[in-house]
Amino acid sequence: MLKSKALEKRKQEVLIVGGGLAGLVSALLLVQEGHVVTVVEKKIYPFHRVCGEYVSNEVLDFLKRNGMYPEGLELPNIDTFEFSDTRGSSVRLPLDLGGFGISRYVLDEWLYRLACQRGVNFLTGTTVTGLQFVAKEELFQVELSDFQVLQVPYVLGAFGKRSKLDQVLERPFFSKRSPYIGVKYHVQAEGSSNTVALHNFQGGYCGFNAIEDGKFNLCYLGSRDQLRAYGSIPEMEQAVLWKNPLLKRIFQESDFLWEKPEVITEINFERKLPVENHLLLLGDAAGLITPLCGNGMAMAMHSALLVTEALREGKTRQEVEQHYSKRWNALFYQRLGVGRAIQGLFGSGRGSVIARNLIAHVPFVARTLLKNTHGKPF
Repeated sequence: MLKSKALEKRKQEVLIVGGGLAGLVSALLLVQEGHVVTVVEKKIYPFHRVCGEYVSNEVLDFLKRNGMYPEGLELPNIDTFEFSDTRGSSVRLPLDLGGFGISRYVLDEWLYRLACQRGVNFLTGTTVTGLQFVAKEELFQVELSDFQVLQVPYVLGAFGKRSKLDQVLERPFFSKRSPYIGVKYHVQAEGSSNTVALHNFQGGYCGFNAIEDGKFNLCYLGSRDQLRAYGSIPEMEQAVLWKNPLLKRIFQESDFLWEKPEVITEINFERKLPVENHLLLLGDAAGLITPLCGNGMAMAMHSALLVTEALREGKTRQEVEQHYSKRWNALFYQRLGVGRAIQGLFGSGRGSVIARNLIAHVPFVARTLLKNTHGKPF
């Protein structure tokens, strides 16, 4: 009986490292189920993140069912996909499920305020500097940048694509240098509000889609070596991205709303594991899908649901970890693998032309690609 009470108490305390989509949604779900939840986020809300800002409708019913959909905003309904090769030749096709556009600045702030109202505790402007699982006590010891030391039974890792914690945990991918950088702008532009576009250029590709308030998100995956060669982002953009006429027109005719872009480096698509050192990993921390698939935001939210179900149904730590790993792999392992496999078709002249021809002339290939990189409503 005492053991049962101890397990029940242990299930009630959860620390979430990272307050992005995976962290915020899991916090909302867990506090709804009676858990005491604390989120540690290194930044202060609201803030921008490098992100495609297209959300697949596979999450729409889930968000509305749980009172998480940002009502009151007129968000663009996206039902068309446009693909251009490095030469600027393009093709369009319908998105069966479709999605909507919303900035992370708005969506994360909405979910953060909602979580505060529902009783989630936040430690913002704070980082985790040390993390260790003490097997004898069945607890994590967590050291924070404000010199607090917390002891909690369960820790969820929602700290994004790359973090110093990955190094602390000695995750294998961390030691591998990545050739990619991510760059993001918000712009006022003429464009189709119902379309998410993927424009290729030599060494990368750029996503372009409408978000709230008539704005567009312009976000691209580029080459670290090209940035080094040209010396600055504007010089690289003019020398490389503008060789695609469609991108050149977007850059020349848009009104850029920020003085400088959001930039991240070391974007790594190597395989990761959903559970490491008893840490339950969510969103990009568990696996980063290539941006060409445009589905990372939906996957982050779905992983939050999976971890909530695992904590609900697992009676022991081992059962929780096994449940989460099994469900995560069943839903995401293949999708991530397909993304890595087709990455070579994008960001190169020949590869992007082949991909455009396949999409234009072999619709089955396009449908198969979308089916294998997108999920179903949950």
